[in-house]
Amino acid sequence: MLSILIFNLSCIDIKKAVYFNDTYRAEIAAPPVDLEPVIQKSDLLSISVMSLLPAATEIFNIPNENKITSSTSTGTNSNAAGYLVDKDGYIFFPILGNIKAAGLTKKELRENIVKSLVDKKLLLEPNITIRYLNFKVTVLGEVGHPTVVNVQNEKITLLEALGLAGDVTISGRRDNVRVIRDEGVKKIVTSLNLNSSELFTSPYYYLKSNDIVYVEPNRSKVASTSRTTLLLPVIFSALSVVIISVDRLLR
Repeated sequence: MLSILIFNLSCIDIKKAVYFNDTYRAEIAAPPVDLEPVIQKSDLLSISVMSLLPAATEIFNIPNENKITSSTSTGTNSNAAGYLVDKDGYIFFPILGNIKAAGLTKKELRENIVKSLVDKKLLLEPNITIRYLNFKVTVLGEVGHPTVVNVQNEKITLLEALGLAGDVTISGRRDNVRVIRDEGVKKIVTSLNLNSSELFTSPYYYLKSNDIVYVEPNRSKVASTSRTTLLLPVIFSALSVVIISVDRLLR
């Protein structure tokens, strides 16, 4: 039994359980990453308006009636009031009516609203702030506690998301972490290697809203689970025989 244990321990590749084992001291020149996500259908946006005449902006800052109840990573519920992007990709903005939002960045949507307010002479030098109210990523698989992470500052890295999910377990594959991302009408699936410093240069290092991160179990975890599944019926059958035998002896 001891020899089997020693053999199993000798087969473990410690390097596969270590992050960035190809670096000791390094300076990695990562390319600039576009962190400006594109607004999608069903996004919930907070839009606040300011101008030189505060009284004139009041109508544009009335809380929107589209309210949702969202669950935070701590398990608490909170009500978020904002502009919900409908199934056609529009938001309904006071006085201006329907405005196209899906497919635009926050900067582009802000510029469009400012232009409309100025062109219609509704406000003088308007200043608009737009934020996501439902920026979230989902972490599944071999992590401490699979969870949905709500991102308040609209910026999160893959490592931060894994950390908030309790880190990758010893049974998780660090060399093949999947990221599933919506790109328009398509879903893009990519694999990332946490053992390599190349992760820092990946366009998937910074996660986007609605990204799904999945950590695969390693072979030993799958094999262990398979053995347990196969052995359980045998164990239960043996226990049944023992119980029946004992019962007959006691009669």
